[in-house]
Amino acid sequence: MSSNSDEGMFQTALDFIITQGISILIGIVFLLVGWWIIGVLRRLFTRWLERTSHMDPMVETFLASLLHYGLLAVLLIVSLNLMGVQTTSLIAVLGAASLAIGLALQGSLTSLAAGVMIILLRPIRIGDYIEVNGHAGSVKSITLFFTELATYDNIQKLLPNSAVWGSTVTNYSVYQTRMLDIEIGIDYGDSIDAALDVLRGIADAEAKVLAEPAPSAFVSGMGDSSVDLTLRLWVAASDYWPIKRALTQRAKEQIEEAGLSIPFPHRQIVAKEAPPPAKRPAPQKRSAPPKRATPPKSSAA
Repeated sequence: MSSNSDEGMFQTALDFIITQGISILIGIVFLLVGWWIIGVLRRLFTRWLERTSHMDPMVETFLASLLHYGLLAVLLIVSLNLMGVQTTSLIAVLGAASLAIGLALQGSLTSLAAGVMIILLRPIRIGDYIEVNGHAGSVKSITLFFTELATYDNIQKLLPNSAVWGSTVTNYSVYQTRMLDIEIGIDYGDSIDAALDVLRGIADAEAKVLAEPAPSAFVSGMGDSSVDLTLRLWVAASDYWPIKRALTQRAKEQIEEAGLSIPFPHRQIVAKEAPPPAKRPAPQKRSAPPKRATPPKSSAA
């Protein structure tokens, strides 16, 4: 009886090993073949994205990686299921672990979600000059967690994507043209028309000033010591700062050549001589009290 029972247990174990071995082998083969197919699909998907002219390179990389790792996760779960592993409990454990990790890394995941939104919606692009929360610079890179800026003096600034996505972003590079104001003041006694003619001539002489919208010169305010004039014109965004510097200098020089003056605040200090201090009356001397008369000494009897 014992030999028959041992043979039965051995046969059962052998059948289990053969069955599980076949399942494990099928799962491994499925995993390897699926891995190769996913690699081919990623390359084909990347080539298709590259042929799309309006797609940003960063978005192409992100979408290709998202497809790749998503398919790998599905492949791993299916392969484990073929090997006989109960994936239901595994998925539950992974879900609980993901929840714990998400609570611990809440700030980082917020930046991650913001990075995904920035990459997909593309409110800013690499090379744009932007200003966010008082930080200005050219966008050098956008990762899933932070945005890298380079300031005008070539200093690196790393901003969390959550701060970029949740704040007002001023982008100076979206449009091809920009409005430029040159402001200057003249004396109240000078001719306003002559000064405006000078400003219009400066705009007409600059070849990089756009014809449309047409340049205009006007009185923009009345200051404490000057009449404020503004020359408003439109230029290409790439020419904004060079033209602003050149025309500001030119406006100052030609205003003075036309005999007009550029006032500056004056401060007049009037010093008055202080009156001499009043003389105090001399203090009166107190008279000494009268001396008491001493009584005469009596002679002894």
